[in-house]
Amino acid sequence: MPPRPVEPPTGPTVNRLLLGYRLLGTLGPAWVAGRAWQALKHRAGWLQRRFPATPWEARPLSEFLLDPALATPEAYLEYRRKAQPPFFFDAASQRAWQPRFAQWDQGGSGPINRAREVSGGWLQYFSHERLQSGFPPDWHRNQRTGQTAPRDGHWSRLNEFAYGDVKVIWEPNRFAFTYDLARAYWRAGDEQFPETFWRLLEDWRQQNPPQAGINWRCGQEVAFRLMAWCFGLYAFGRSAASTPARVSALAQMAAVSADRIAGHISYALSQRNNHGVSEAVGLWTSGRLFPEFRQSERWRRTGQRLLERLAKDLIYEDGAFAQHSLNYHRLMLHDYLWALRLGEIHGAEFSAQLKARFERAAQFLYQLQDDQSGCVPNYGHNDGALVLPLNNCDYRDFRPVIQAARHLTRRTRIYEAGPWDEDLLWLFGEPALSAPRERLGRTDLVAPEGGYHTLRSADGFAFVRCARFRHRPSHADLLHVDLWWRGQNVALDPGTYSYNAPAPWQSLFGSTAAHNTVTVDERDQMELVSRFLWLPWARGWERLRLQSPAGRLAYWEGEHDGYARLSAPVSHRRAVVRMAEVAWLVVDQLLSKHPHRYRLHWLFPDTPYDWDPQAGRICLHLPSGPYYVLAQASFGLESCHVTRAQETPPRGWRSQSYGSREPALSLALAAQGASVWFLTCFSEASAAPSWNGSEFRLQAKEWALAGSLQPGRKSKSILGALDLSGATPDHLSLAA
Repeated sequence: MPPRPVEPPTGPTVNRLLLGYRLLGTLGPAWVAGRAWQALKHRAGWLQRRFPATPWEARPLSEFLLDPALATPEAYLEYRRKAQPPFFFDAASQRAWQPRFAQWDQGGSGPINRAREVSGGWLQYFSHERLQSGFPPDWHRNQRTGQTAPRDGHWSRLNEFAYGDVKVIWEPNRFAFTYDLARAYWRAGDEQFPETFWRLLEDWRQQNPPQAGINWRCGQEVAFRLMAWCFGLYAFGRSAASTPARVSALAQMAAVSADRIAGHISYALSQRNNHGVSEAVGLWTSGRLFPEFRQSERWRRTGQRLLERLAKDLIYEDGAFAQHSLNYHRLMLHDYLWALRLGEIHGAEFSAQLKARFERAAQFLYQLQDDQSGCVPNYGHNDGALVLPLNNCDYRDFRPVIQAARHLTRRTRIYEAGPWDEDLLWLFGEPALSAPRERLGRTDLVAPEGGYHTLRSADGFAFVRCARFRHRPSHADLLHVDLWWRGQNVALDPGTYSYNAPAPWQSLFGSTAAHNTVTVDERDQMELVSRFLWLPWARGWERLRLQSPAGRLAYWEGEHDGYARLSAPVSHRRAVVRMAEVAWLVVDQLLSKHPHRYRLHWLFPDTPYDWDPQAGRICLHLPSGPYYVLAQASFGLESCHVTRAQETPPRGWRSQSYGSREPALSLALAAQGASVWFLTCFSEASAAPSWNGSEFRLQAKEWALAGSLQPGRKSKSILGALDLSGATPDHLSLAA
């Protein structure tokens, strides 16, 4: 691909014009016009007129009902008990299911203790951390900073970034604790669990009148809350705590919530991401589960139409998702899993095209999964979202959603019996637990549309990020490599940490320097022009993928143009080589006509290690055994060092869960020159390098690899022929 034009120096005014020009060229005039229209509506006060802040009494249940005779709490509860639409499960199954739960709760890992903690004010945040939030909690308080958002201001007039990270406020307002309370109640039958749910719902209602406060600001948050309320309505349906007044109040709250989503879903759609999907699910759910409402038919039709459209727009042909995030990929699958299963139950099927996209998206995630742990690379934005927490698995374990998605599309199971099967019970009933097991293999992933590539070995896999973006990138991390070995994420992604953190943490985790790739002159591959927008979008593409006839050598090569924008452009090409089952080689070629400072970075878990700076070798002492990483530069080496948990400037950190950071090992090599090569070898055995001009050799105790570097941009590959010797010899020819 030809490089893009070099950007000339610009001043502040020209920069604003350039930003507008870039937005038009990158996101298109329709997107720019749509966002401008949303901003105009906001400034003109249209949202306040469309959604006036009122007390609950001003929006009575009778306003939403087709039949006014159902407006009294007693009449409404009687209707729900006799004629409510079907849901994923029936309350009559509670006693029959109780023996099933015991197999998943061994060792005290079940939800009963967590549900009891909710009554004590301990709530879970971002699927990993429990904070004392009070009972009932202050629904407007940031439990990390102590900041409190106004309770009475209209949501459209509140700045969501003014109270620390607003996601900390929103997290308990999602009512995700409902799922633990429901799971505990169905296990133990203890009436304290439904009573806890209803008391929290009543308090939320009192503290959050319609359209007042920060908790009405985001339609996706409203949708997640609505889904949890519906789950609780059905899970606690037979409880004495589900009184007429409470059930009718929940119905009123569901109607107001659906009206809020429907009236401003255009903003969610303009974001071209999971927000539109989640809000469409909220409308679909309201329309299906509350047919007694006047607007139910419209909500149902709108939700279904948008879910069909968004599947086509946001799920790529290769199964990747537009948001460039594996956690948001799971969120999307959970959204569609909920919607598709609800449609099945109601005899309202979605199109075969949507189901095919959904199935490809689930298969895509399966191919990126580690065999042993069930985890996937911590790639892209990760805000800790877990829409359906219906099992005892770790948040990072993706087996539950993949198992449920496979059962939805094929009525089979992929994994052997385990705690991930609880999702099947809740969504499909007991027969799903006896569904036939379908053994699926994992192969090298080729997903060029989404920009995801893997090479697999018997002990793990290498994941490479190389995309040409159609939707907004989340991190500036092209040619980032994750490496997995025996269930351990050896070379890892730094994660996300927070969307609203103080400097310097705000931009660290999405930067090029924090990822496993090469930085030029300490600049990112793209410029972060706002909190969630990188410009101009760098482009990556696969150049070559080969495998030797015997299969012991596999080769992948890609390139990106993120540094073609510099006044002295730089080409970055990266090759990843799988050497039988014994080692991996990553080679970086940096070419320019002028000197630059190149920095190769690798991030490893926080583990005991031995470091030899003269050889550029680190030995990581992992739970699965020692693992060696050798990093070399062809010439011009300025520095080579390992850092852990450095505060200023921040380096050597990772974030496995949103809002938390932990130490990691950061290995960085810096070299100066016009053109530089970096070689990194990962192996179970220590390897020694030797050089003879452009030829190199890596020698370990039981194997050796010989190869050569191919200079110049016109070469088909950056490496020449590769020869692997030892117990599993092989040869791979790479055309120059």
